[in-house]
Amino acid sequence: MVADSLRERILSGELADGAMLPKQDDLIAEFKVSPPSIREACRILETEGLITVRRGNVGGAVVHHPRSGMAAYMIGLVLQSKDTNLLDVVTAMHKLEPACAAACAVRSDRAQAVLPKLRALMTAAEDAIDDADAYVRLARQFHVEMVASCGNETLTLVVGALEKLWSAHVDLLARQQSRLGSFSDKKVREATAREHEHIYDLIAKGDERGAEQAVRDHFSEALRESDGRQYGFDVKATITASLLRDA
Repeated sequence: MVADSLRERILSGELADGAMLPKQDDLIAEFKVSPPSIREACRILETEGLITVRRGNVGGAVVHHPRSGMAAYMIGLVLQSKDTNLLDVVTAMHKLEPACAAACAVRSDRAQAVLPKLRALMTAAEDAIDDADAYVRLARQFHVEMVASCGNETLTLVVGALEKLWSAHVDLLARQQSRLGSFSDKKVREATAREHEHIYDLIAKGDERGAEQAVRDHFSEALRESDGRQYGFDVKATITASLLRDA
């Protein structure tokens, strides 16, 4: 009961992100329960990532509003428990990300809310075309931003969680170890830059079906190489959720 009430206050914004939870004595007086009940409620909320309990002289519980990284981490834990591999994740992205591109294309405010962010990333990627590591980071961010800008909160959360999960593995398995697969070839980087430009143009025109198909085609080539040569690492490796712990 106590955890439910405090959770509702956090989710509604009554308790602001970064604020302190009321002191234990105040909670005991309000809910008329024993100290162990308050401690158990705090343990539940801390497990959910909604508070962090500080011990010692500066003790107390700091409030955290839910973040998308928390969803990505929990999805990662579930998938890891099922021995799901990275190919499964990128295959799901191949199915779902085109819907985000289509949603971007039909936004009436796409000229303000979508296109400037994508253009900035594309320009930065073009400037970094000779730096494979920098290019891969920016090209990956293009996809992340397109999902984040689709205007549908549910798509952004669910597909964005997969994007975070995939990006974390790309960073560790490819970028940090300088194993960039076919992206080590400048011609491949130039080809993907042209594909991003094509996707951008279709979104700008408001071509819902065209943008959706362009993203689907963009993924298809990589999925043909199911051994991971496209990415520089084994996409059949099991997901490691701990890579998202600090997301």
